[in-house]
Amino acid sequence: MDTLNIALPKGRLGEKAYAMLKACGYDCPALEDPGRRLIFENPEKGVRYFWVKPSDVAIYVERGAADLGIVGKDILLEYEPDVYELLDLKMGKCRMAVAGKKNFRDPVGQTLKVATKFPNITRNFYNTKCRDIDIIHLNGSIELAPILGLSHVIVDIVETGTTLRENDLEVYEEIVPISARLIANTSSYQFKDQAILAIQERLARQVEETR
Repeated sequence: MDTLNIALPKGRLGEKAYAMLKACGYDCPALEDPGRRLIFENPEKGVRYFWVKPSDVAIYVERGAADLGIVGKDILLEYEPDVYELLDLKMGKCRMAVAGKKNFRDPVGQTLKVATKFPNITRNFYNTKCRDIDIIHLNGSIELAPILGLSHVIVDIVETGTTLRENDLEVYEEIVPISARLIANTSSYQFKDQAILAIQERLARQVEETR
């Protein structure tokens, strides 16, 4: 039996992903009582799990350290890794959106200043509009940028919109819906195809059953 190395994102998304995998028959008792271990294996089920930072999942999969991974669509769009996107897991749903201060008006004729953690997504979006922008790459507290006049708008992930409303900001335009995806290493997909297809099919059935 081929052992599948599966990269799970740390946090709520990873916990939900593991719950789905467990329900599909790919449980790993060691992972449920982790302690300080980094790798968790269940040889009988042919799976080996490890937790990584969410933004690193695609790197582990692309480079072959993991055969499969669970990652947000935002990461795939931003970093464009060379991996196969196998399945939309329909969880961790949110949206990538443009937001700004209430009553904001686009300063036509000026360069639009956009603060974001996602420069590639932002650039691609505004390129489709032929809009001249100045990307301000921030790593946190994006909502502060328009409040303090650092930017006109922000491009960020919006889940409930609560943080925006609490800071007198609002969504102006949705760029793309975001959810968790099952991804595979391109080489593993060829050489461990039976094991990968089995887990993909089981997860797909579960997604359909929970819709």
